[in-house]
Amino acid sequence: MARLIRWTFRTFASLCVLAVCAVLMVWYLATRSLPDYDMDYSLTGLTGPVEIIRTNAAVPHIFAETDQDAWFALGFVHAQDRIWQMVIARRTSQGRLSEVFGADTADTDEIMRRLGLYTAAQRSVDAIDPSSMTVLNAYSAGVNAWIETINTQALGRGAPEFFLFPGTVEPWQPADSIALVKLMALRMSGQLEQDILRTRAALRLSPEQLADLLPDVPGEAIGALPGYADQQSALQRPTTVASVFDEIQGVATLRGAFGSAGSELGTHISSPDLPLSPFPRRAFAGASNVFAAAPSRSASGATLLANDPHFDLSAPSVWYLARMELSDGGLIGATLPGIPGVLSGRTDHLAWGFTASTLDDLDIFLEETNPDNSNEYRSAAGFTAFSERQDRILIKGSSPRNITLRWSENGPIIPNWHYNVGDITPPGFQAAISWTALSPSDTTIETFIKLASASNIDDALDAGESYIAPSINLTFAEPTRIAMKTLGAFPKRSFRQIGQGRIPAMGAVAENQWQGRLPYDANPEFIEPTGGILGNTNNKITDAPFPRHMTFNWGDSQRVQRWKFLMQNRRVHTRDSFIDVQLDEVSTAARTLLSLVGAELWYNGTPAPAGTAERRRQKALELLSVWNGEMNEHLPEPLLYATWMRHLQDRLIRDELGDLADEFKSLEPLFLERVFRDIDGAARWCDVVQSSTVETCPEMAQAALDESLIWIEENIGGTPESQRWGDQHEAWQDHDVLGKNTMLGWVVNIRQSTSGGDEALMRGRMIGTGENPYANIHAAGYRGVYDFADPDSSVFILSTGQSGHPLSRFYDNLGELWRRGEYIPMSLDPELARAANAGTSTLTPIVSSE
Repeated sequence: MARLIRWTFRTFASLCVLAVCAVLMVWYLATRSLPDYDMDYSLTGLTGPVEIIRTNAAVPHIFAETDQDAWFALGFVHAQDRIWQMVIARRTSQGRLSEVFGADTADTDEIMRRLGLYTAAQRSVDAIDPSSMTVLNAYSAGVNAWIETINTQALGRGAPEFFLFPGTVEPWQPADSIALVKLMALRMSGQLEQDILRTRAALRLSPEQLADLLPDVPGEAIGALPGYADQQSALQRPTTVASVFDEIQGVATLRGAFGSAGSELGTHISSPDLPLSPFPRRAFAGASNVFAAAPSRSASGATLLANDPHFDLSAPSVWYLARMELSDGGLIGATLPGIPGVLSGRTDHLAWGFTASTLDDLDIFLEETNPDNSNEYRSAAGFTAFSERQDRILIKGSSPRNITLRWSENGPIIPNWHYNVGDITPPGFQAAISWTALSPSDTTIETFIKLASASNIDDALDAGESYIAPSINLTFAEPTRIAMKTLGAFPKRSFRQIGQGRIPAMGAVAENQWQGRLPYDANPEFIEPTGGILGNTNNKITDAPFPRHMTFNWGDSQRVQRWKFLMQNRRVHTRDSFIDVQLDEVSTAARTLLSLVGAELWYNGTPAPAGTAERRRQKALELLSVWNGEMNEHLPEPLLYATWMRHLQDRLIRDELGDLADEFKSLEPLFLERVFRDIDGAARWCDVVQSSTVETCPEMAQAALDESLIWIEENIGGTPESQRWGDQHEAWQDHDVLGKNTMLGWVVNIRQSTSGGDEALMRGRMIGTGENPYANIHAAGYRGVYDFADPDSSVFILSTGQSGHPLSRFYDNLGELWRRGEYIPMSLDPELARAANAGTSTLTPIVSSE
């Protein structure tokens, strides 16, 4: 017996030792890839020494003798901190994820191959001008220098993820950077899903109902604000809705093509739901805030500019802070790893920031297949052969997938399951898309590079002419002037185009096809506005009619109202007042909708005992009646409001739309406002058409409130007044790959209580589905405020940290500052960077022995 106990003990002890050794080995291998910010490197590709100083937040400050070496160093530090992120982004654009992740990502790869983003990027290399090509080559050389350093110094494959998902890290090329710009365009584009959703709704609803559910944005276009003394008329909220363009002819054509047959969609998962999908839902396409003040509206007499671009939250953030010293001076701001350039930032003499313009730069075309020859489609000249190319997707652990890529004269053919386009594709037809981001002569990256050397607004505007996609509103400030210009290629459409780009058009009709692009000079612009304030929240900035319009689907109608108020509430602004605007938590939509939806419910009803549904409703109404719309993380009212409106919207649309109602996961404020103001008879939505009684809007509002309180009680627990918004509105900054693993998720995911909401300037877009539909998954991962009264007092912040390595202390070190609305200095002062720095590296060129 004693012998058995001894052997049991020895076996247990041995297993413990082995487990400890295994943990230590994993730890050793994982930490080998942690970069040493104090290490010096001798590298090929440099012409002179480069000094890289890391601030105490790990922001690299790059000092080189030549611009070429500075861009080299930017590529080096991008790869040093974010090599996994860069490689996965490149694989995504190439449609090569399955080589690493297996069959799960094969569909994602297939649709990326069918779109041909990477092929278009490769072809675009020939269109890049020589000076920009020099930058791209230098940047690529810097990335490759770090890849070579990983291999020669055995630095843990560069990132821990490569141990779990090994694969060859190929040398970086200029085409890779161009492809990442195109990938950004894809992630900022909600137009395809918007057009498909609108068409699906149009096939089920009357024109009047469609105008209610997906209305045109009311009111005038807003870009520049009037002067402080002339503000009163500008602060009046418009109450009329612009007329919706007549789509009857286009919808009738579609219905005729469908006949009695239905779609052939089947049960395939739609593209946004695929593993590692880069395809956004329309609610999570590009969004942002940017605004600027001229000297006349600045307390210091110098310009101000603030920017907070909104993207999917992730760990690490898509953004990376960097500073470079170029021959034209210092450059600092937010970069995207893989792309040489500062997308939002400043020099000593110019600052810039951007928002998504929501330009309609994508149309769907229905190509009729020849019934006698499936390799042909009908064109304006008759049946024509598709352009075709065979392709093969390599899949880890499975046989390759062979696919046939097809193009019509309008663009690539997409499968029926891509955004469920099969639901609106009649039998005998295939869907193709025209999209500016598919240009094989895409020079967008030239703009990002040239902004680094622009000395004034005029230079920056000239640089914007190279820009193709994604379309953005780029706002500029120099010490005495401000301006804003929409960048991107505007499709040139015929005024006879059926559907006006809002629904699919027949591809064989010549008048439906694009006729090139509009001239850059015709893009909207605001130069030195007399009122001294300009900005954009993705709102409508032009009233130009079709076909010279920008879009029918503006990205915002609510935040802009609050922005106008805050801008015009002060005669002059400061850096701190701009920060206050950037962090403002008030939802104009909440203020508007609660006053309408609860109009017949406030202080109504008979006394009810504690614990009853009536008492819960009265308590919720009591809280909401005195709430100012502030979406603060510590308050219960934001959750009560969000839950009520969510259940109300679903009740209003479910009987008319059926399962299509599932596509409306986010709140549609204009729809609810139309219904409860009964604009053009929109109160019709309150009646449940499948019931024998006629329901009123107050009855629907009360039923939705009761339902929302039951949901809170069953899913969260507690009383209405005990709720806390931040507990539900957590920022989910998850690792795209490892974050799905329950155990690893505790290490790599960053979860934080946050304020804000869908319609606040501090925008935190809610996921809208699942166990916690209020989780914040799309927000301002970067915030910057640039002040030309004292440029070195400018500030910026990331939502996570600089490093992409989960074991680095710089993986999430900025996250808590971001959550609290704090910033770090955005100074070009080298001595400030050296103070309490996290490390200093010197890169020296390897001198040839010849």
